[in-house]
Amino acid sequence: MRVERIAAFSDAGEGGNPAGIVITDQFPDEAEMRRIAAEVGYSETAFAMPDGGPYRWRVRYFSPESEVPFCGHATIALGAALAGQVGEGRFALRLNAAEISVEAGQSAGTLTASLQSPLTRSAAARAELVEQALALFGYTARQLDPALPPAEIHAGADHLLLALSNRGDLAAMTYDIDMGRALMREYGLVTIMLVYAHSETQFDVRNAFASGGVLEDPATGAAAAAFAGYLRDLNWPHRNRITIIQGEDMGTRSSITAEFDDEPGSSIRVSGATRAIG
Repeated sequence: MRVERIAAFSDAGEGGNPAGIVITDQFPDEAEMRRIAAEVGYSETAFAMPDGGPYRWRVRYFSPESEVPFCGHATIALGAALAGQVGEGRFALRLNAAEISVEAGQSAGTLTASLQSPLTRSAAARAELVEQALALFGYTARQLDPALPPAEIHAGADHLLLALSNRGDLAAMTYDIDMGRALMREYGLVTIMLVYAHSETQFDVRNAFASGGVLEDPATGAAAAAFAGYLRDLNWPHRNRITIIQGEDMGTRSSITAEFDDEPGSSIRVSGATRAIG
């Protein structure tokens, strides 16, 4: 079975988060999809099969250790792969529990894609979850940014948001992956998103992804969408567009753009450039 390898949210033709893409007439069985995802070894591999026409697809996402309900960077990579196979345009995607779309085309010689996320929601994080997460990373509550309070955020998948008031604390992020996996699975989290606000519209981010067997994700479109929804719920002065720089501390700089209107809970448009790997 052919696996394409495409990095999503690349920055100036470098970096980005690699995803495996398998376009097939029919899904293999779940055990085989898990095996392929583990063999590819990226944080996610997306599997897509036709769903009623060349611009309608059924999609499932697998990390090396688990199935994921929605993955932003793999969706961006899938958009690029479908544009290469079918042609540029907008693709309707049916996920396990949501229906979304991705639009792909050329921009200044680079294949870019934009997805429309599932609906968003956010709520104040449970105190016991925040306490355990701070202990996991070796942070204290005094290191948190009071302007961006801890929250449980969602846009097709669940994430914990912790905002830090010092960029150096973000750079120093470290944790035990086994402890992180246990915590994330206990609370049903896909990632824990650590954020530093450079300005009202630009953020540096790191995403711990132990739930999927990956220490850190260099670009996380699903969490970016959930974070944009959180800023909207918070009445943050976001100006309906934010830029997220992720992966810089890993040496894999990625750039994510999120655009959205003021309607609470509505879909977020997440965009980025792609590059083929190998």
